[in-house]
Amino acid sequence: MAEHTSSSITIEAAPADVMAVIADFVRYPDWTGEVKQAEILETDAQGRAEQVRLVMDAGAIKDDQVLGYTWTGDHEVSWTLIKSQMLRSLDGTYVLKPASAGATEVTYRLTVDVKIPMLGMIKRKAEKVIIDRALAGLKKRVESGEQ
Repeated sequence: MAEHTSSSITIEAAPADVMAVIADFVRYPDWTGEVKQAEILETDAQGRAEQVRLVMDAGAIKDDQVLGYTWTGDHEVSWTLIKSQMLRSLDGTYVLKPASAGATEVTYRLTVDVKIPMLGMIKRKAEKVIIDRALAGLKKRVESGEQ
């Protein structure tokens, strides 16, 4: 089984407010540095995204990918790679847990396998950078009240 990278952050907002920002894929270009375009391709019966196309630009790595999303209740969303130019696989999860005084602990787990050869240590470091940037951006977006 592939190793994953994980990190957590506490956001001063209710889990529902955090999940609302996570689920608003069309607005990702507004607050994530790497996502330049997002398009919801399919939704489930509750109107939540099941397939999303993301155009990414992370400097040296540019990609056009389609991810499939699975929602577990109101506090967890997982995704897996359906199509990509640069990646062999990508699996991620956001898990939200209520914390003290209306805050939410958000844990982000990520496993990425690129098509080009890369040392495991370098890959883990890249995953950590992706996770930390995503969590910092999510925290800033949610706590700013913009949705």
